[in-house]
Amino acid sequence: MRFNPAAFFIRRWQFTLVLCALLALLGLNSFFAIPRAEDPQFPVPIMTVRTVLPGATPSEIEQLVTKPIEDALDGLDDVVELRSTSSDGASSVRVEFAWSSDPDRKYDEVVREVNALRPRLPAGIRRMDVLRGRTSEVSIFEVALVSEHLPMRRLEKLADRLREDIKRVPGIRDASYWGAPQSEMRVAVDLGRLAQLGLPASAVADALARAGEETPIGSVHAGDRRFTLRHGGAFASIEAVKAVPVTSRQGAVVHVGDVADVAWETVEAEHVTRFGGKRALLLTATQKESADIASLTDAINGTLDRFEKTLPGGVKLERAFFQADNVRHRLSRLTRDFTLALLLVLITLLPLGPRAAVVVMISIPLSLLIGLALIHSMGFGLNQLSIAGFVLSLGLLVDDSIVVTENIARRLREGEDRIGAAIGGTGQIALAVIGCTGCLMLAFVPLLALPEGSGAFIRSLPATVLATVGASFLVAMTVTPFFASRLLPRHESAEGNRLLRAINSGIHRFYRPVLHRSLERPWLALGVVLGICLLAVPMLRAIGTSLFPAAETPQFLVRIETPEGAAQARTGRALEHVEQRLAREPGIKWFAANLGRGNPQIYYNIAQHDPAPTFAEVAVSLPEWRPGQSEALVDRLRHDFAAYPGAKISVLTFAQGPQVEAPIAIRISGEDLPTLQSLARRAEMALQATPGVRDVGNPLRIDRTDLALGIDEGKTAALGVPAGAARRITRLALSGEQAARFRDEDGDDYPVTVRMPMAARNELAALDTLYVPSADGTAVPFSAIAAPEPQSGPARIDRFERARSVTLTAYVETGRLTSQVTQDALTRVERAILLPPGYRISLGGEAEAQSSSFAGLGAAILIAILGILAVLVLEFGRFRRVAVVAGIIPLGLFGAVTALWLTGNSLSFTAMIGLVALIGIEIKNSILLVDFTEQLRDEGLPVREAIERAGEVRFLPVLLTSITAIGGLLPLAIEHSGLYSPMAIAIMGGLISSTLLSRVATPVMYLLLAGRHEEKPA
Repeated sequence: MRFNPAAFFIRRWQFTLVLCALLALLGLNSFFAIPRAEDPQFPVPIMTVRTVLPGATPSEIEQLVTKPIEDALDGLDDVVELRSTSSDGASSVRVEFAWSSDPDRKYDEVVREVNALRPRLPAGIRRMDVLRGRTSEVSIFEVALVSEHLPMRRLEKLADRLREDIKRVPGIRDASYWGAPQSEMRVAVDLGRLAQLGLPASAVADALARAGEETPIGSVHAGDRRFTLRHGGAFASIEAVKAVPVTSRQGAVVHVGDVADVAWETVEAEHVTRFGGKRALLLTATQKESADIASLTDAINGTLDRFEKTLPGGVKLERAFFQADNVRHRLSRLTRDFTLALLLVLITLLPLGPRAAVVVMISIPLSLLIGLALIHSMGFGLNQLSIAGFVLSLGLLVDDSIVVTENIARRLREGEDRIGAAIGGTGQIALAVIGCTGCLMLAFVPLLALPEGSGAFIRSLPATVLATVGASFLVAMTVTPFFASRLLPRHESAEGNRLLRAINSGIHRFYRPVLHRSLERPWLALGVVLGICLLAVPMLRAIGTSLFPAAETPQFLVRIETPEGAAQARTGRALEHVEQRLAREPGIKWFAANLGRGNPQIYYNIAQHDPAPTFAEVAVSLPEWRPGQSEALVDRLRHDFAAYPGAKISVLTFAQGPQVEAPIAIRISGEDLPTLQSLARRAEMALQATPGVRDVGNPLRIDRTDLALGIDEGKTAALGVPAGAARRITRLALSGEQAARFRDEDGDDYPVTVRMPMAARNELAALDTLYVPSADGTAVPFSAIAAPEPQSGPARIDRFERARSVTLTAYVETGRLTSQVTQDALTRVERAILLPPGYRISLGGEAEAQSSSFAGLGAAILIAILGILAVLVLEFGRFRRVAVVAGIIPLGLFGAVTALWLTGNSLSFTAMIGLVALIGIEIKNSILLVDFTEQLRDEGLPVREAIERAGEVRFLPVLLTSITAIGGLLPLAIEHSGLYSPMAIAIMGGLISSTLLSRVATPVMYLLLAGRHEEKPA
């Protein structure tokens, strides 16, 4: 006797009720405990080694730092890509490992290699950091401490106190403040007075270093007591610094205060921040993995409220970016979609009758709660992808319950009792339901193994669908029969309710004659269906392909780039122009300006830009992103900023998916820098002439111009100037030399820096006031031994896969398809330049990411099809019947492509996922028809009669499951989300076409392939 799960759960109804309550409670517990975030969080096997070597040129950085690091990292296992940038005084080497590797282990290996290499690198390296890629490294909030008058040192102390308060909040990984220039106790030497005394500036630095030395002296004993001797150490007052003796002349002691001004100052600002155009410091924090963004933000707001009450007058705390607001907006929007989808599904179930609809609806919350508990146990959180997976599942999870309930209801109408109909109806349909669910789940299983960042990004979506659909299968085979045996009416009209009678009447009136005529001329009918499907080919070419869509978050960035060698003041003027324009725009909620560095990272795939005097960035926020209106505002800003002379100002909206340099990136590789520069200039002109391209970037457009000191070694030797003395004096005067430490009453340490008097920045004329000490103690004018002269060189040297390269970047105008514009741009560039031997062109940006992502998706589709075929072979046993069932696949492709074309969507990565899911969904309908046809033939019906009878009987459950799936997906489709709307539209279009066309194609194919060649025994 075959075990029927429905029989067990119907007869042991007490156990069934307790089990339902247990599963519901597990799901509710997961709902309250599962972490929530805006986007999926996953480990990233990408590390960056950043090294600072002040004073080194890009060529020196490349040879002394970048190449040795590349050589060390390239020897590690699983290295996929190496790229680096050598710029003025800094090196950045980015290594990407295979996504199948363990990021934690690879990070340890990189740190080990860097530590082993450090002793062999130049001694002047100031810092060397290994940074690991994390999607959780995004700032979850950004606030500003605004004050126009409070001294910067006091404002920084407030920011530091707030940072410490935030770091104590459970769930915070780290907190930082930005925009505070380094405060220092400045000893501004009087060069004229030093010249009169015949003292070099280095004598002041040496005196302070000796007086401020903190090295322990030793200890002494007195009887049984031991004392540690102390002297000097960090200075505690300005008077103590001034009182340090420098030298003695004719019995008079010269103190630091006699030859220098000592006062609190700040160094030349590397990073200046403003909020709303006002002087400010920005503060941000990152969260630990698996922390819940909503509860964490509540705790942060509580901390900010308490801190705000302690602020002195003239300081204001401005709250700007909170990731929780975006999460709340996305979740509320998807919750609304979910509620609407639930109502639409309920409406589609009305033909079954109100009681049958209730039975089916019971399976929805129970399946969702079980699915939620499963994804929580698998380590996934609630984000826009997993919630989209739940909404997608809503149209799928009721399929099994609909089929089971409809079969039970049909048997009740035929006169069976409720228990017998529930057990017998479930058993009759069980094999078909197992095959349907297996095919559907196999369509999503390969999506779990998609490679690289794109696969990791969307992984929570298929995981959610698999967990929920698997739960719905268990519910349909156990809980649904139990409730059907209790709730369905004992006696019902054989024709069903009025709505069901109307649908069945339409089936008999319209579908029966169409099916009959198609079976009369099967080849003609099949030819017409295939001809319709072939129309998808030209439409597929017309819609084009794309990767991931815009994120549609209300935040965006305005980037300002001035030519290499430009002073920070020039970049600052361009930044002020941008701020003034943004202040005039009524639709802007807030903006935070950053001069000399990028804004702290507020989106997972756009990292903070490294410090550079030629760079500025403004983070801007709208109240909300309104499709159409927000794009128009951004385009308006782009148009206005394009008119500003002497700076490239671009507006960047955030996009989903993996990190790329820019939507369009064309890479030219070769070893000779002048040749690369010449090729890049011609390629840049071709890019600028490409329709649809904007904001073209060429890092080698302009050489960097520096000043060589031009020291005459002959003159220095003749005047008795020691080797290296001129360099030290120049560095001391311009950059300053840290001689000691100053410790204030709060215990905070600051450098005591000896330098020449300066305003906001060092001017060229300052070199004429320098004096260099000679061996006999006299001071030699710097101008007597040096003649500074301009020296040009590359602004930066990029390397890709350990070869020099230059990457031209560009963005795409609103409404243009990136893939088409990229192909046009590549064609124009290839025509514009003639590559010398040893040089090559390759694509980066979206084209490179799309190539790897779609390659993995192709394999996923193949695996899904083969897995589904394996299930079909197990269920039907013969390849002919399998071919009949699988023949429905092209029918859905036609509808999906048509729907994308009609709605103006391209074949994006998520739309492709929709096509993969469609394969499993539409095959379910075909299985129901073929399985019932086989059952009727087993009962002795002739082939034609069995086909027509199965077509009519199974039309209703197929129609209902398709309509409920479409109803569940409709809110996603009309949401106008670039991420999941194309997926929903593709599935809906495919379901419509496959549901209609397969009602003819599947019976006809069964007749041609299986019916005429396999005679059933009478």
